[in-house]
Amino acid sequence: MVAGQLSTSVASMCEDLAPKVSDTSRAVVEDVASRLGQPLRVAVAGRLKAGKSTLVNALIGRRVAPTAAGECTRVVTQFRYGPADRIDVIARDGRKHAVPLDAAGMIPTSLPIPADDAALIDVQLSSDRLRDLIVVDTPGLQSVNTDISDAAREMLFSEDIDDDSREAVAGAEAIIYVFTQQVRSDDIEALEAFAKASQQLSSSPMNSLALYNKADKLSPGPGQDPWPVATPIAADQATILKRAVCDVVPVVGLLAETAEAGLLTAADCEALRTLAGLDEEKRALMLASAGLFTSTEGPVDVEQRKRLLERLDLYGINFAIAHLQANPHLATGELVRLLFAASGFPRLRSTLHQIFGVRADVIKAGWALSRLEAAASSGPAGDRDQLRGAVEQIVARPEYHRLPLLEAAAQVTTGQVPLPEEMESEVARLALTDDAGTVLGLPEAPRAQLRRSAIEAASRWRAFANGGATPAQARVANVVHRGFHLLAQRLG
Repeated sequence: MVAGQLSTSVASMCEDLAPKVSDTSRAVVEDVASRLGQPLRVAVAGRLKAGKSTLVNALIGRRVAPTAAGECTRVVTQFRYGPADRIDVIARDGRKHAVPLDAAGMIPTSLPIPADDAALIDVQLSSDRLRDLIVVDTPGLQSVNTDISDAAREMLFSEDIDDDSREAVAGAEAIIYVFTQQVRSDDIEALEAFAKASQQLSSSPMNSLALYNKADKLSPGPGQDPWPVATPIAADQATILKRAVCDVVPVVGLLAETAEAGLLTAADCEALRTLAGLDEEKRALMLASAGLFTSTEGPVDVEQRKRLLERLDLYGINFAIAHLQANPHLATGELVRLLFAASGFPRLRSTLHQIFGVRADVIKAGWALSRLEAAASSGPAGDRDQLRGAVEQIVARPEYHRLPLLEAAAQVTTGQVPLPEEMESEVARLALTDDAGTVLGLPEAPRAQLRRSAIEAASRWRAFANGGATPAQARVANVVHRGFHLLAQRLG
């Protein structure tokens, strides 16, 4: 990954800073510098059976993470790029245990050491998808009893995230939270718990995304399209979670995994073509339920039908058959593309690019500075001025104003600093894009008009800061005022 301007400058600052601080702080500074040169690290979190590993496989483009419960699913697993496929189980004492992929090309379900003794499964894959992204799959959270007292819930939730997952999230620059059906109160609490475990910028909607998985289960009936139901429900969930995530994207993880990992074969396609040729009554009976699909007599053998269920489930099978009926000569590759589109994953990829890809440089630099600020607060007293001075020098430069602006936007979007909805949206747009037309709500306006609008916005926020704002609002308003002032200068 080519490092961006912000992260490159912070890495250079760390190089200059390391010899000037104590051994304790130097270790933090060197770790931060090392991490700045790595791809963006995204932690995938969620409840048990939410389909996290299926979505991880779709993200990395290979079916490597086991989706059934086993020893390995109890351990944090890191997927990163490597020149050759390799798996190391890293024990808590630091020793590495190399293990091969199993016969299916997946992480073996049994580990060479007890799961409780394993701190991390480090998986290197020669997948181009991982050149710019490190994906961290965390163990699924247990359900929380909703009938217990608030104090007991708080105690349970502090223990509900295991230490390894907590450390994995704390080391991530962004979080993807996976849930199924409508969001529950304990999903919101889980997001809050992960936010507390994460670093400063990762604990806000700026760098957190929710996936509404298994959207096909919302289908009103066999073979019917679930998206007219799933899309508005996801939008409602986005409103509920707006203080925790930037968006809620509905997906069918199983279809995404099958399409992205190349799991649908020509033989599978021919089996579906055969089923598409059955008379309507026979086909309707077979597709009424998973049990009937495998038990009803038909021209496709039972093992092949079980495989289709594992790859597509009933919704995917119905979808594929409908397209094969409309076009009997449909090629396997084209069917896979249609299934990918039906999975909702194209929107997820676009959202990930907008949220994490475009902002990666700012996210990583912000994460690094928050780590250094934390080291200044908790480390040796003699290092505090050095660490804080270095951070302040970076933030004070005009080109790095995006960092305090992103922090201000995080405070506003999480509700820590309440603002009217229109002002809140304006802060978020200013923080999250460089496109002046988008920031100012004038996408087609000429440059001169954009500059006048930026000057007016800067004046408006300065007036708000100086009259009627609370101290917290005034601090945010001053940051936003400077952001619009710099935007006006750039347009000039």
